[in-house]
Amino acid sequence: MAEIVISNKALAVNPLKVSQPVGASLAFLGLARTMPLEHGARGCTSFNKLFFMRHFREPIALQTTAMDQIITVIGADGNVIEALRTIAEKNQPEIVGLITTGLSETQGADMVSTLKQFRKTHTQYDDMIVVPVSATDTLGCLESGFALAVQAIISHMIPESKKAGSCPRQVNILPSSMLTPGDIEVIKEWVTAFGLHPIVLPDIGDSLDGHLIEAGYSTLTYGGTPQSLIACMGESAATLVIGPSLQRAADLLKARTGVPDYRFDGLMGLEECDTFTQILSDISGRPVPESIERQRAQLQDAMVDCHFYLGGVPVAVAADGDLLGMLTRFLIGMGAEVVAAVASSNAPSLAGLPVDKVVIGDLEDLENLARKYQAQLLLTNSHGAEASARLEIPLMRVGYPLYDVVGAYAHAWVGYRGVRQTLFDLSNLLASQRKEIPPYRSLYWQDTPRATEITGAAAHCIS
Repeated sequence: MAEIVISNKALAVNPLKVSQPVGASLAFLGLARTMPLEHGARGCTSFNKLFFMRHFREPIALQTTAMDQIITVIGADGNVIEALRTIAEKNQPEIVGLITTGLSETQGADMVSTLKQFRKTHTQYDDMIVVPVSATDTLGCLESGFALAVQAIISHMIPESKKAGSCPRQVNILPSSMLTPGDIEVIKEWVTAFGLHPIVLPDIGDSLDGHLIEAGYSTLTYGGTPQSLIACMGESAATLVIGPSLQRAADLLKARTGVPDYRFDGLMGLEECDTFTQILSDISGRPVPESIERQRAQLQDAMVDCHFYLGGVPVAVAADGDLLGMLTRFLIGMGAEVVAAVASSNAPSLAGLPVDKVVIGDLEDLENLARKYQAQLLLTNSHGAEASARLEIPLMRVGYPLYDVVGAYAHAWVGYRGVRQTLFDLSNLLASQRKEIPPYRSLYWQDTPRATEITGAAAHCIS
């Protein structure tokens, strides 16, 4: 059991945490024809939109109720209603994610009452689904905001039913925010290899994977899970839950539909990948495809090749809870020593990590611990580049945001192929830092230039 140590600094010197509204907005960006609407100040939403655009390098559908100092005092219900009306009129979304922020939560916004008023006065937009999410900035992190949004989507969009298993080839997937669009694509291919049809909620692998559309541009999300598929998730044969942060969302889905679920803390370890593969085989009634067997053998070979680089290497990791846990277990499984583990926010899953302690803090805490324990490798987001330079050790960029590399969102970390590539990347980073050992020469070595001898002999022959 890991000891949880909460940093008692008065402020975050080098912030690690990303706010809950960003995580909630990310979840809605994985739904089709959707507009996330943040109930807060204009500047906050502008910053969040820029955050996503720098990370994914894509246009981002995101709107704000534009609260100001006067409205914050006298009440902002009118702003919410007007924003919903404008979005419905101009964009015609199927779904709107109404997300509170620290400002609106402090002001005391009552979203349920406001939505009732909107429905009463704008009955022409009854077909537009509005999902309210309470996601204050003062609590949690991106990961917990994402989980709250997934829970709200299940609550408002999946009806209670007793049709579990009526679609025996259909499976639900609830992915944590730690998974990239590249990870989602890998998981979908993994599932379809067994002849199963996956419904991913939310599916950022379809909406934020970086693709062009025929229309050229859309004010709404570029893909994602359609509302029609979300509504029939209660007919699936099983639900695959990836990430401890989604436990409550998984509990709610199971209670509403009765669909049995299988829960994973991550999909980077060989044992985790094997368990996931076996469950897919059991659900589908099919043997493991040869292509997946080969991928597993390739990963095993990579583990043999790379353990020389990773074995005994002290590593420092900082991320949200789910990602921190998955990376920590993977690194320790490969023989590395995680000497510093820093989480952005406390979570129940952190206590079970196989390290002495987990610090709830920021990137300054990570840097200090890495220096104290002489870490040789950092794993964190792009904001860790300065610490990496000061420590003079390499940085592998993980989590959010990744703004100084191209295509980071497409990188796959999970599955046999994803883990294999991650091993190669880690090993190459460490190998690039190793200095060549000069060749040994005896004390009795006589340094006679061979080239001089040859030149002299040739000159003698010519004369």
